[in-house]
Amino acid sequence: MEKKVSKSYEIDMCNGPLLGKIMLFTLPLMLSGILQLLFNAADVIVVGRFAGNEALAAVGSTGSLTNLLVNLFIGLSVGANVLVARYYGAKQDDEVSQTVHTSILVSAAGGIVLAIIGIVTARPLLFLMDTPENVIQHSVLYMRIYFLGMPVMLLFNFGSAILRAVGDTRRPLVYLIIAGVINVALNLCFVILFHMGVAGVALATVIAQCVSTALIIRCLMQSESSFKVCFDKLRMNWEKFGKIAAIGLPAGIQGSLFSISNVLIQSSVNSFGAIAMAGNTAGSNIEGFVYTAMNSVHQTAVSFTGQNLGGRRYDRINKILIECLLFVTAIGLVMGNGAVILGRQILGFYSPDPQVIAYGMQRMQIICAFYCLCGVMDVLVGCIRGLGYAVMPMIVSLLGACAFRVVWIYTVFQWDRSLRTLYISYPVSWTLTALAHLICFIVVRSKLKEKKE
Repeated sequence: MEKKVSKSYEIDMCNGPLLGKIMLFTLPLMLSGILQLLFNAADVIVVGRFAGNEALAAVGSTGSLTNLLVNLFIGLSVGANVLVARYYGAKQDDEVSQTVHTSILVSAAGGIVLAIIGIVTARPLLFLMDTPENVIQHSVLYMRIYFLGMPVMLLFNFGSAILRAVGDTRRPLVYLIIAGVINVALNLCFVILFHMGVAGVALATVIAQCVSTALIIRCLMQSESSFKVCFDKLRMNWEKFGKIAAIGLPAGIQGSLFSISNVLIQSSVNSFGAIAMAGNTAGSNIEGFVYTAMNSVHQTAVSFTGQNLGGRRYDRINKILIECLLFVTAIGLVMGNGAVILGRQILGFYSPDPQVIAYGMQRMQIICAFYCLCGVMDVLVGCIRGLGYAVMPMIVSLLGACAFRVVWIYTVFQWDRSLRTLYISYPVSWTLTALAHLICFIVVRSKLKEKKE
């Protein structure tokens, strides 16, 4: 019976019409990502309303730095997703099991390492980012508590990646709904009743992550499919780890180096003061919902391409790319421009300060309006990674987006030191990088055709 229940959550990505299955896979994933963002949004709204602008700036100023440290291991979860999807599509059950158990060990060990690094380096790194004196104390406290929960956060990310690989995006959504309700309730309790400020919202996030992780590990342990987790099978398979790292490490390095450019941009924003930081925090938080919705299509492209590669259904790969590109463009245009139209009202939830709202709108009018370009870029990367190529998209992304933004900061931004000039670097870099990725996909796809022949 349990096996039938488990199978009902899985999606056969190698047979039948694509669009319906892509939407069935993507929509729960999209809602899951938005719920994860609500963790941070609840933090930001509560501190902005009940703890002041300095606390709001503190929570926002840690985001790019946290991503810098975390993205390397999140990239490894992409490697686990691609590998499990490939073996699952090829119906190689032993290979799936070995990959799953290796992934769980990697996530646990990585989480412990990240917790130590984040706690120790929080203050010196925030100081290097020119975080103002009236903000840094709050930022350090928030970041240290947040990193205490890093082991469970990585376990959840790897567990979700495993379920995505077999087509299950619905159960992680249910677990995040439960955790999200807990997170919001604890936020209100810790900040309003106990006046714990940034410490309260960080602690609420960690507790909520523990709940969602416990649920997803329980799900994997109770499964009767090839991806079932058993404690007596938890051992490192170095061959599988090597394959996970070969795909995931370049993705992780790309994410971390992307974060370096974002850290530089955050440092540039910091130079405009705490009010600008607060507006930037609120604006970027709203953008995060649009990005997460589009990124779910990127993850769909990875899983569908990986399974069809494993199942040798090469004829479906171009269709996957086209339908995902159309889907992500529609999401980006509707949600991105919708956020701009309703921007002032939404920003008002984060802070009643008119200056904070004005700074937030300045960011959103440039970035949100063109966000669909970022989605197109990411879907192309997802298809290339799903085909097993990791280094190529990493190099292209680093040159086209990361390096470009760094050069922009030290050239164009220096000529015109305004937030508008800073934000324009985003849509320009997305356009250039998407075009380069399209050329790469065409080259990679032609090689696959030659291999089939």
